[in-house]
Amino acid sequence: MSEYWDRFWRDRRSRRRFLGAATGAAAGAAGLALVGCGDDDDDDGGATPTAGGATATSGPAATPTPSDPYANAKRGGILKVDSTGDPPSIDPYGNLSFLTKGFAAYVYSRLFRYNTGIGVKQADLRPVGDLAQSAEASPDGLTWTVKLKPNIKFHNVAPVNGRAITTEDVMFSWGKMTAETSANRSQVAFVDKVETPDASTVVFKLKEPNAAFLDVFADANLFWVMPKEAAGGSGGFDPTKVAIGSGPWVLQSYTPSVGFKFAKNPNWHFSGFPLMDGVEIAIIPEYANRLAQFQAGNTDISGLNSEDLVNVKNALPKVQLYGEVSQLLSFFYMDSNPDSPWNKDPRVRQAISMSTDRAALLDLAYNVKKLKEAGLAVSERWNNLIPAGLERFWLDPLSSAQGETSKYFKYDPAEAKKLLAAAGYPDGFSTVYQYTANRYGSAFNTVAEANIQYLNAIGIKTTTDVQDYSSKYITQTFTGNFTGIAFGYETPFPEAGAYPIRFFTDNPLNHSKIKDPELEQLAKQQQRELDPAKRKELFFEIQRKNAAKMWYIPQNQGAGTAWTGYQEWVKNIGVQTVPGSYGAPTEELPYFWLDKA
Repeated sequence: MSEYWDRFWRDRRSRRRFLGAATGAAAGAAGLALVGCGDDDDDDGGATPTAGGATATSGPAATPTPSDPYANAKRGGILKVDSTGDPPSIDPYGNLSFLTKGFAAYVYSRLFRYNTGIGVKQADLRPVGDLAQSAEASPDGLTWTVKLKPNIKFHNVAPVNGRAITTEDVMFSWGKMTAETSANRSQVAFVDKVETPDASTVVFKLKEPNAAFLDVFADANLFWVMPKEAAGGSGGFDPTKVAIGSGPWVLQSYTPSVGFKFAKNPNWHFSGFPLMDGVEIAIIPEYANRLAQFQAGNTDISGLNSEDLVNVKNALPKVQLYGEVSQLLSFFYMDSNPDSPWNKDPRVRQAISMSTDRAALLDLAYNVKKLKEAGLAVSERWNNLIPAGLERFWLDPLSSAQGETSKYFKYDPAEAKKLLAAAGYPDGFSTVYQYTANRYGSAFNTVAEANIQYLNAIGIKTTTDVQDYSSKYITQTFTGNFTGIAFGYETPFPEAGAYPIRFFTDNPLNHSKIKDPELEQLAKQQQRELDPAKRKELFFEIQRKNAAKMWYIPQNQGAGTAWTGYQEWVKNIGVQTVPGSYGAPTEELPYFWLDKA
């Protein structure tokens, strides 16, 4: 088993964003100082796990030493950031919203997290212990024994009052994760049963070996450890109203439509961190207002649209700009009614794919041409069913390896019309086109609106339904309860296997309720394949098979280089986690510090 893990981690070092130097730029900006910009690069460095089945280790060093990179860090201060809206619930098991998941990472711990720290490149990110002290796989890969770190405590907040975490809390949380009401339960369906032989040991018995076991439990989408008191009742609390975990930040207050306030957890199990005293999140739905607050110095970190980079740099010469390709997939998906045009004939879905100019939309959203002219290295890769930011298993849809199905990614409205006619729709048809606005930002909105013109141009006449994110899109359309065509994002998973499991298995979040036996078999096969090269080929085949019928139609929103602005006084921003993931409050923010002197 140890030989497998050596190969597994060696193969994980795929091409990802690296931490680059300052780059000179034209277009009126004298040297856009960038962190994390540039072309992706292979990296052969980094350590591999030792023998014995991938033993998980702790995160950044916590004990100050003469070589401690944090020895001169300034402690204290409140980090001020922004958010696009209120989460539908603060219970991480209560809904699927990215806003809820992002909130959870402040408060709750996982069994595993990613090994962020000074000098750790994103290409070398791998699961390590959060609550777990170690994780040991049996020789056949069917049993994982996880040991908890000793004496880790929950926040000192009533009614939990800082008591130590035990396996009872892990089992309570596992019950919430796998409950019938949990839409994410299918992501851990490979687990047969969980046992707790003592207060510090959790044993996972698998139905079959799983190549991504550690990644699944490090995924900030899925498994958060809550105190058993979250069951409510006498002596308990309601997790939709109160959040008590063991993470780096303690919730002080939440005012809907205004914001959150967190204080650092002085007893966090990564001793010496967080470096800052707290974090405040201002809820600002409109991008123009978020930008204005950042330029005025009222927030410390904010996402920036690519067309604003030069102006922001001119207004704030010492601003730090960080660019990366996230692991974020946008896509068209359709309702499951067998009488709908797209379900009667795959040529309708192929036509929809060929109706949109992916290169033009990438430029529209990410300002590709102008930023390249300004001397910036920006991504021009296209999403496949696996997003372009997940390069280890991503198949370039324009490459020869994509084969014959590559043609369905190309912009060809004339051929799209022919496909519609051959499918029995020479005059097109009418349908509802739905998406959510504001929660995903103005660039997403612009692309969502542009899609309407492309669909109309080949005869698909749309009635637009712009949906409220919390009340309708995330609770109805995203779960497959809709009529027509939808455009949206897929959850950014840190490990590629989650995409086909969600899309093609008996999963509550199989958005179009696809039942394709061949793709379902491939989805399950990749999960149990332990040979990295063979697993990669399975992912390539999944992407080719999806493109042949275009069950889900990949689009390029999320594939471009996205930018974050950091004020000059925010230090150590080189600590970065999995692109597009929700783990930043745990894996990044505790290691930042503020220096306004």
